[in-house]
Amino acid sequence: MVLKLDKQKVMDPVMNSEEKQTQRLEAFSDGVFAIAITLLILEIKVPGAEELKNEKLGSYLLHQWPKYFAYIFSFGVLGIYWTNHHYLYKLYRRTDHWFNMLNVLFLMTIAFLPFPSAILGEYIHEPEQFGTSVRFYALGIAMPAVVWLASWLYASHNKRLIDHRLSDDFIRLLTRQFILSNLLYLVAILLSFYYPGASLALIIFLNILYILPPKKPIYQ
Repeated sequence: MVLKLDKQKVMDPVMNSEEKQTQRLEAFSDGVFAIAITLLILEIKVPGAEELKNEKLGSYLLHQWPKYFAYIFSFGVLGIYWTNHHYLYKLYRRTDHWFNMLNVLFLMTIAFLPFPSAILGEYIHEPEQFGTSVRFYALGIAMPAVVWLASWLYASHNKRLIDHRLSDDFIRLLTRQFILSNLLYLVAILLSFYYPGASLALIIFLNILYILPPKKPIYQ
């Protein structure tokens, strides 16, 4: 009994250290997500008296529909990324320096997303600027997916950082899913040069798919 307790004392600091590593990284990520989501609403401004000299408030508010769309959709995108980020971190058991750096890069792309969202909301209703705004938005949404894939490939390689009990088939399934998402985002970017409306529709469709609950982990 004494030997068993002593062994547990030896092992607990290691387990707690790994748990703290992932929890600390997830907490930092949550903070960045919260700030990025908050920044989205800042693009919807209250009109001043000068702006309403030749227009009624109700009409002004209705004309802001592109910004409402960009806000609601981008809020959903960030929410989906946050939900899946939380899901994926249940599969990780520890971190290391390079994984931390990849996560920082991922958070940089998340913090950047309000900018292309603001561009889309400002120019989506202008025919001359519509294509460029969609291309920029498609690129902005694709960047987190690219880093997401890189992080997963790094962590899952030889089960470097993930739970060793996860089945190989489940790991391959997630890998294929993340690769397919990146390929479809690439298609959306290329499509935006010729058919920006179709590109935006594809982006919306992809994010609707990710609203569905993720697959439950399968263990060996």
